[in-house]
Amino acid sequence: MAATTTLRITFPSLLLLRPLPFARFPFPPPTTTSSMRPSCLPTRRRLLLPLRLKPARPDRPKFQVRAARTESNAASLGSRAPYFELPEPLTGKVWTLDDIESCPALLVMFICNHCPFVKHLKKDIAKLTSFYMGKGLGVIAISSNSTITHPQDGPEFMAEEAKIFNYPFPYLFDESQDVARAFGAVCTPEFFLFKKDGRRPFELFYHGQFDDSRPSNNVPVTGRDLSRAIDCVLSGQLLSSPQKSSVGCSIKWHPGKSG
Repeated sequence: MAATTTLRITFPSLLLLRPLPFARFPFPPPTTTSSMRPSCLPTRRRLLLPLRLKPARPDRPKFQVRAARTESNAASLGSRAPYFELPEPLTGKVWTLDDIESCPALLVMFICNHCPFVKHLKKDIAKLTSFYMGKGLGVIAISSNSTITHPQDGPEFMAEEAKIFNYPFPYLFDESQDVARAFGAVCTPEFFLFKKDGRRPFELFYHGQFDDSRPSNNVPVTGRDLSRAIDCVLSGQLLSSPQKSSVGCSIKWHPGKSG
């Protein structure tokens, strides 16, 4: 009779099959469901919170135009009008003080194309000067801004500006900026009103603002201050009201130079 062979199979202890601690894995342990929620999604508690809106403030406008402000310097009333000889880009004509010598009064305005303070008054300046030029007032406007720093104020754009706004006065270009210095102009817009007494040269009568309106103060444009001064100078009366400084952008001097 053949011998019987018994096969015995042994298994390793179950203790060896336990997983290793998480610290020994090369990746972090799995996170909980709440920590896996993207931070951009609100929790239920946040969704239940009421939405709070700040009430609008009716006393404050939504948009305001802000620009650097420069006030005109004090000028000596009675001083003579400086001589000038400047080209008009629109026509190519060269204007001098002698061309306006026969007028009973002369208004010289320093303006430019880009200044917000000038833009605020352009249409009304054209209307006011057109009205008083019909009464004999001589009017010229001068741009003295540097085209190096502000090419939009150059002669080509000045001519276009004069066409668009139908300026009734010659708009002259002071490339050297010598005329601005001679007048003592420092800002745009700036107004110099001269009176003429017979054969005497033009003498400064008014050096002040157009009116109280500014781009950001919501005051209507009226031209009250300047028109009152023109009425007085054309009628030979004294101006009793105070002369407030004109406010605007500074004249843009050539680099390395100043007024």
